[in-house]
Amino acid sequence: MSYCVNCGVELNDDLTFCPLCNTPVINPSVIPLPDEEKPSAFPKEKGQVDVVKRKDLAILLSIVLSSTAVTCALLNFFVFNHVLWSIPIIGICVVVWVLMIPAVIYTKFTLYWSFFLDGIAVSCYLYALTFLTDSTDWFLYLGMPIVILLTLLIEIFLFLIVHLPVSFVTTALYLFAEIPVFCVCLELLIRNFIEKALGISWSAIVLTICSIIIIALITLLSRVRLRNAVRRRLHF
Repeated sequence: MSYCVNCGVELNDDLTFCPLCNTPVINPSVIPLPDEEKPSAFPKEKGQVDVVKRKDLAILLSIVLSSTAVTCALLNFFVFNHVLWSIPIIGICVVVWVLMIPAVIYTKFTLYWSFFLDGIAVSCYLYALTFLTDSTDWFLYLGMPIVILLTLLIEIFLFLIVHLPVSFVTTALYLFAEIPVFCVCLELLIRNFIEKALGISWSAIVLTICSIIIIALITLLSRVRLRNAVRRRLHF
């Protein structure tokens, strides 16, 4: 004979709840199931979405970019033909397609060829913009040299990382060595294009700051104990 622990009413053996206060009836002689053996309200099998194949993604992106370029070209030619507004859009589509070649379309490209193709694509895009301007001087004396300079610096940076010892300090050294080169050449190109004269002003500040950082990094690399002490404190 058992009784409810809440209200004390007498209970039959087959009851699971008290008929008076609706308190659950727990039989101490029955061992409850462990959590892992209890029936779960959710399915045990985990569903997994299939990974999108690289080929299918390349086809989808190529169709989207090509249809965008063709649609804009047709609208520009037949409807809104007062100005060549479709050239920048078509150029951007081409640049994006070239950028996604090493990631989606053809993954066997090395980083050197990838950035080289990116530089060619950007140059072609800038050249296409010359059809919207009255002169091509900005492309020949400013746009194209900047693209060539930036592509060359990226290629040199990749070469240093691949063929020389790589660490946080050496990577920072390569980076801070190329930043002032780019800034000085950029200011020289801009001044030569606008003022027809060579000279530096703001790039000299960048050159000075980067030179101080480069000297500090070279000192850090040449002193083993100093490098280890900095590495322990900065956790790199």
